[in-house]
Parts: sequence; structure tokens; C-alpha cells
Amino acid sequence: MEIAPIFFILLKNIYAFGDSYTDTGNTHSNSGPSGFMFVSNLPYGRTFFHRPTNRYSDGRLVIDFVAPVAAALSRPHVAIDHGQRQLRGRRLDGHRPQLLREEQHDAQHHAAVDLDAAGLDALIWVGEIGANDYAYSFGSSVPSQSIQNLAINSVTAFLQALMKKGAKYVVVQGLPSTGCLTLSMYLAPPNDRDIAGCVGTANKQSSSHNTVLKPKRDQQPKSHGGITEPYKVCCGHGGGAYNFDYLNACGSPSASSCGTPTRYINWDGVHLTEAMNRAMANAFLNETYAQPPFTHLLARKHKSSA
Repeated sequence: MEIAPIFFILLKNIYAFGDSYTDTGNTHSNSGPSGFMFVSNLPYGRTFFHRPTNRYSDGRLVIDFVAPVAAALSRPHVAIDHGQRQLRGRRLDGHRPQLLREEQHDAQHHAAVDLDAAGLDALIWVGEIGANDYAYSFGSSVPSQSIQNLAINSVTAFLQALMKKGAKYVVVQGLPSTGCLTLSMYLAPPNDRDIAGCVGTANKQSSSHNTVLKPKRDQQPKSHGGITEPYKVCCGHGGGAYNFDYLNACGSPSASSCGTPTRYINWDGVHLTEAMNRAMANAFLNETYAQPPFTHLLARKHKSSA
């Protein structure tokens, strides 16, 4: 994936906030989401870093491809200076249930308040929030509408705090198709499938979430070549259609990882492979999946810098 050099020239600082899809290393095996307690162990990190970095993937995340310092992101909560470029990250939630915690709102508020002057002129990346909650909701007593309300309200409150502080360049990431996560397919009944073979009710939840999120955000002042395993996890246990066992998750002694992660979308059942994260970053930066497109954000930044 090629990213125009002007992206890095204009946006020298990137602040990333979000859950385990965006977290570049704040979570450890003893503090991860329920069922995924081995992020500090191999084979996490095997593809790019060749060691675990507490990222929930075999390699890099979407934000790693967005940031110009992708290859150096090994320490969270540290400003990494390469030239004059920096990326700072903060994880806003970690334990299940993620959104049903009062302290998450406090973390978001303080994260916005703590931004310094340089941060307000940076790209602020608000990663998706709520995907794990929707996936875990199957078989629980928590209504999906409650999860949606909490997630949307959480993101909206965070955006309001950012805007009140004076942030100028903010990207808000919606939910992926959570019905195509192996965990969703593992938990949902076999007759709950859509035309793509994923969990229909879960994908409807994701679509509804993004439909509601977009106007809330606006209120503030393809083919992925090589992927042959869309549903099966690369790192898991049990074989079969999903190679997934919730009690023997990726990184546990009984789990193993596939030989070619680039052929897989799902890494551990909830989180994505580096190959899929790369494809998503390319879609955000170079295609039409960002609304408005990144070129619009860069044009505004270029105009303000002139």
C-alpha cells in the first residue's frame, strides 16, 4: 500500500484512541478481554515484529499503516519521534463488558482534556468502539440496542470533548462487519446467516450502528487479493470450519497458528490479521470508505498551513 508523502508532511502527529482494534500495546495477557488472555505470547506479532507486542493481530493494525512510524510502534503511551513525526496511543477500554463501565467515559474525557497544543493540530484517530461488545452479546441478557446506545453515546461524548478543546482533524472509525468475526459465527445459531455466509443479525447491528454514528459524527463543529479463508481463524484450536475454541484461544498452549496468515481475515476469532488490517487501511486512505475522503482532510490541513 502506498500512501501519498503529503499525508506525512502535513500531519506530523497522530493521536490514536480506541479498543483492542487500535491498541498498539497497552494491554497485556493478564488484562486482556475475556477469553483472549494470551496477547503477550507468540504467535501474536509473528508476521511483522517477529515477537509479541501486545497487539491483537499477527502483525500490524490499521493505525500502524496509517501512521508514518508504523515500523517503530513498540511502546504505547510514548511519543516516538522520527524526524518530527509522532504517534501517541491510548486504550479506552479493555475488559468485557467494555462499554458497561463508568470509568471508560472518564478515560475518554481526560484523554481529550490532556491534549496539548500540538495534539490539537494533529490527526486524532478515534478507532472503532463496540465490536467486541456486540460479538459477546449473543446468548446474554444485554439487548443489542443498549450496547448501541452506550457505544454511540460514548463516542459522541468523546468527540464533543475533543471539539470543545479545539481539535481540528478527527477521523472516526465505524464498526467492521462483526457478523463475519469467527466469534460471532461460533456463538450464533447456524441458521442465522446472510448472503455472505456471515451472521445476519450481527451484520445488521453493525450496519445500524454505523448508520446512527455517521450523523452523530457529522453534527460535530473490494477485492482483497490472496484471502482464501474468510471465516476460519489463523490462530486457534480445533480445526473444522472455524478452527476456534473459546476455551483454547490463540496463544494458549493448545492453540497453533496457520502457515500463511495473509490468506486469512480472522486472526484469533475477534481480531484481524495484518493482511486484513492493511487492506482496511488502504480502503480508508486510498479508496471511498472514508466519508469525507482523506483528501478532504488533507486539503483543509494544507490550506491552514499555507
